[in-house]
Amino acid sequence: MVNRDQVAGIAKQVKGSVKQAAGKATGNRRMQVEGVSEKIAGKVRKAYGDVKDKVRKAL
Repeated sequence: MVNRDQVAGIAKQVKGSVKQAAGKATGNRRMQVEGVSEKIAGKVRKAYGDVKDKVRKAL
């Protein structure tokens, strides 16, 4: 079962990927870096959701 944090993390990863690609296409280095940081934040949030899910299943 997927929880809210996992979905939000995946959405943030996708948003970051799009932002990174747009920055790369336009030559906007700042947007590209923001996209990378959003992808990392999304991975962290998804990992948090994964841990929450495992704990809930264990109990």
